[in-house]
Amino acid sequence: QVQLVESGGGLVQAGDSLRLSCAASGRTFRSRAMAWFRQAPGKEREFVADISWSGAITNYSDSVKGRFTISRDNAKNTVYLQMNGLKPEDTAVYYCAQDNLPLRNAVPRIDAVGSWGQGTQVTVSS
Repeated sequence: QVQLVESGGGLVQAGDSLRLSCAASGRTFRSRAMAWFRQAPGKEREFVADISWSGAITNYSDSVKGRFTISRDNAKNTVYLQMNGLKPEDTAVYYCAQDNLPLRNAVPRIDAVGSWGQGTQVTVSS
Protein backbone atom coordinates (compact mmCIF):
# COMPACT_ATOMS: atom_id res chain seq x y z
CA GLN A 1 0.00 0.00 0.00
CA VAL A 2 1.34 3.39 -0.98
CA GLN A 3 1.74 6.01 1.72
CA LEU A 4 1.64 9.68 0.78
CA VAL A 5 2.78 12.30 3.30
CA GLU A 6 2.18 15.97 2.60
CA SER A 7 4.07 18.86 4.18
CA GLY A 8 4.56 22.58 3.69
CA GLY A 9 1.17 23.98 4.56
CA GLY A 10 0.69 26.95 6.85
CA LEU A 11 -0.80 30.37 7.47
CA VAL A 12 0.22 33.09 5.03
CA GLN A 13 -1.01 36.46 3.82
CA ALA A 14 -2.60 37.15 0.47
CA GLY A 15 0.05 37.43 -2.22
CA ASP A 16 2.52 35.16 -0.43
CA SER A 17 3.90 31.86 -1.69
CA LEU A 18 4.06 28.33 -0.32
CA ARG A 19 5.50 25.10 -1.61
CA LEU A 20 3.77 21.87 -0.73
CA SER A 21 5.60 18.56 -0.87
CA CYS A 22 4.27 15.03 -0.98
CA ALA A 23 6.63 12.16 -0.26
CA ALA A 24 5.56 8.72 -1.46
CA SER A 25 6.60 5.32 -0.23
CA GLY A 26 6.72 2.22 -2.38
CA ARG A 27 7.78 1.44 -5.91
CA THR A 28 4.77 2.68 -7.85
CA PHE A 29 5.49 6.40 -7.68
CA ARG A 30 7.64 6.60 -10.78
CA SER A 31 5.00 4.98 -13.00
CA ARG A 32 1.92 6.83 -11.75
CA ALA A 33 0.41 10.20 -12.50
CA MET A 34 0.09 12.35 -9.38
CA ALA A 35 -2.35 15.09 -8.46
CA TRP A 36 -3.22 17.70 -5.89
CA PHE A 37 -6.78 18.23 -4.76
CA ARG A 38 -8.14 20.61 -2.15
CA GLN A 39 -11.19 20.83 0.06
CA ALA A 40 -12.47 23.98 1.69
CA PRO A 41 -14.87 23.87 4.65
CA GLY A 42 -18.37 22.99 3.53
CA LYS A 43 -17.29 22.31 -0.05
CA GLU A 44 -16.55 19.22 -2.10
CA ARG A 45 -13.01 18.12 -2.79
CA GLU A 46 -11.83 19.68 -6.04
CA PHE A 47 -9.04 19.11 -8.53
CA VAL A 48 -6.12 21.54 -8.42
CA ALA A 49 -3.39 20.11 -10.67
CA ASP A 50 -1.93 16.88 -11.95
CA ILE A 51 1.25 15.67 -13.59
CA SER A 52 1.94 12.68 -15.82
CA TRP A 53 4.07 9.76 -14.65
CA SER A 54 7.01 11.14 -16.67
CA GLY A 55 6.51 14.72 -15.57
CA ALA A 56 6.13 15.93 -19.15
CA ILE A 57 2.43 16.80 -19.01
CA THR A 58 0.68 18.97 -16.46
CA ASN A 59 -2.89 20.16 -16.06
CA TYR A 60 -4.39 22.85 -13.84
CA SER A 61 -7.78 24.02 -12.77
CA ASP A 62 -8.75 27.40 -14.14
CA SER A 63 -8.72 28.88 -10.65
CA VAL A 64 -4.99 28.24 -10.14
CA LYS A 65 -3.62 28.34 -13.69
CA GLY A 66 -0.76 30.79 -13.95
CA ARG A 67 -0.23 30.90 -10.18
CA PHE A 68 0.46 27.28 -9.18
CA THR A 69 3.06 24.90 -10.59
CA ILE A 70 3.11 21.14 -10.09
CA SER A 71 6.37 19.23 -10.49
CA ARG A 72 7.87 15.90 -9.51
CA ASP A 73 11.23 14.39 -8.70
CA ASN A 74 11.05 10.68 -9.42
CA ALA A 75 14.46 10.11 -7.87
CA LYS A 76 13.09 11.40 -4.57
CA ASN A 77 9.58 9.93 -4.89
CA THR A 78 8.22 13.40 -4.30
CA VAL A 79 5.68 15.65 -5.97
CA TYR A 80 5.51 19.38 -5.33
CA LEU A 81 2.99 22.17 -5.63
CA GLN A 82 4.48 25.66 -5.83
CA MET A 83 1.76 28.17 -4.99
CA ASN A 84 2.37 31.82 -5.80
CA GLY A 85 0.07 34.80 -5.51
CA LEU A 86 -2.06 33.07 -2.89
CA LYS A 87 -5.59 34.34 -2.38
CA PRO A 88 -7.98 33.89 0.56
CA GLU A 89 -10.11 31.63 -1.66
CA ASP A 90 -7.15 29.22 -1.85
CA THR A 91 -7.70 28.40 1.82
CA ALA A 92 -8.32 24.66 2.08
CA VAL A 93 -6.87 21.33 3.08
CA TYR A 94 -4.63 20.20 0.24
CA TYR A 95 -4.39 16.50 -0.55
CA CYS A 96 -1.82 14.62 -2.56
CA ALA A 97 -3.19 11.79 -4.69
CA GLN A 98 -1.81 8.96 -6.82
CA ASP A 99 -3.46 7.51 -9.92
CA ASN A 100 -4.77 3.99 -9.51
CA LEU A 101 -3.37 2.86 -12.90
CA PRO A 102 0.15 3.12 -14.31
CA LEU A 103 1.58 5.17 -17.18
CA ARG A 104 -1.27 7.63 -17.66
CA ASN A 105 -0.73 11.29 -18.47
CA ALA A 106 -3.22 12.56 -15.92
CA VAL A 107 -5.47 11.50 -13.07
CA PRO A 108 -8.68 11.51 -15.11
CA ARG A 109 -11.27 11.71 -12.33
CA ILE A 110 -11.41 11.88 -8.58
CA ASP A 111 -12.59 8.28 -8.50
CA ALA A 112 -9.42 7.29 -10.37
CA VAL A 113 -7.35 8.11 -7.31
CA GLY A 114 -5.84 5.00 -5.78
CA SER A 115 -4.14 6.56 -2.76
CA TRP A 116 -4.62 9.77 -0.78
CA GLY A 117 -2.40 11.61 1.62
CA GLN A 118 -3.65 12.84 4.97
CA GLY A 119 -3.81 16.47 3.84
CA THR A 120 -2.07 19.69 4.83
CA GLN A 121 -3.86 22.90 5.80
CA VAL A 122 -3.26 26.07 3.81
CA THR A 123 -4.78 29.24 5.22
CA VAL A 124 -4.51 32.55 3.39
CA SER A 125 -5.48 35.69 5.26
CA SER A 126 -6.61 38.87 3.51
